[in-house]
Amino acid sequence: MDKHQGKTGVVKGYFPKSHLHVMGFSTLLCFSFGYLWYVFSGTSSKVSDTTRRCDVLMMTPWFAPIVWEGTYNSEILNEQFRQRNVTVGLTVFAIKKYVVFLKTFLETAETYFMVGHRVNYYIFTDRPEEVPKVALKEGRNVVVLQVQNYPRWQEISMRRMEMLSYFSQQRFINEVSYLVCVDVDMRFNDQVGVEILSDLFGTLHPGFYAAERRSFTYERRPASQAYVPSDEGDFYYMGSIFGGTVMEVYKLTKKCHEAIMVDKANGIEAIWQEESHLNKYFLYHKPTKILSPEYMWDDNLGRPEILKKRRFLAVPKNHAAIRNK
Repeated sequence: MDKHQGKTGVVKGYFPKSHLHVMGFSTLLCFSFGYLWYVFSGTSSKVSDTTRRCDVLMMTPWFAPIVWEGTYNSEILNEQFRQRNVTVGLTVFAIKKYVVFLKTFLETAETYFMVGHRVNYYIFTDRPEEVPKVALKEGRNVVVLQVQNYPRWQEISMRRMEMLSYFSQQRFINEVSYLVCVDVDMRFNDQVGVEILSDLFGTLHPGFYAAERRSFTYERRPASQAYVPSDEGDFYYMGSIFGGTVMEVYKLTKKCHEAIMVDKANGIEAIWQEESHLNKYFLYHKPTKILSPEYMWDDNLGRPEILKKRRFLAVPKNHAAIRNK
């Protein structure tokens, strides 16, 4: 079965029963933030531009913001991060034939990703000679990291946690402030900037952001290290984009890799490989920020009204022709 089959269920309406307890709280915050913005900005015109979305969940029960279009001021955030002189690392794995997605990925990243900020593109690949040459803006660099491939795409997928953990400790900690870890078979379609950065962030899965907890495809076998009980779980997170400070990403990827290795020793493979372990980690180590499905969308799911932007899009592909080649 394809990795993404069974993970993109029908959207049932934005406020599922499992999230109803947050609605009143979120609505109160929506109006409160709008009022405070009005008071401190001295002008009502800005209120309509930021923090005034009352059609979506804007805050988790543990006070982590959920980032949607219209819930932040990019000018203020950009200035704050420029003052901090931040460099962002964008990691991507281009193993075997997946190297064919690099050109579009890099070109669209140069147009939309962290515009005006320093970026290191860390490309993990077994085919360094096939990494395309793409024109880069000042302060942006491509760093090629050669790694081995594995016979099965599932193994490649799971080994990503091992590689990210190792290089976070050995290299990234000395070169960048934040890491954004994404899939390569994607393209940037709109601005993805510093609004996503936080100590630890995850992304709502586009197929489950409106679903009830019972629909989440967590690992349900108790024998697996990725096991999540049926009465637990906040959201279902996508494995295609997550990140945070280098130290937090190190802790996440180290924990997930260790859990994957325990499962492997016991002859178990979690239902959605590293994504299952990521969801287990986020259950007990809450993200400090959550990205809405604007930041990981598949046009096969349509375009719901609440989706004002489609920032990072899945590229149509023939999985059978790409994987294990």
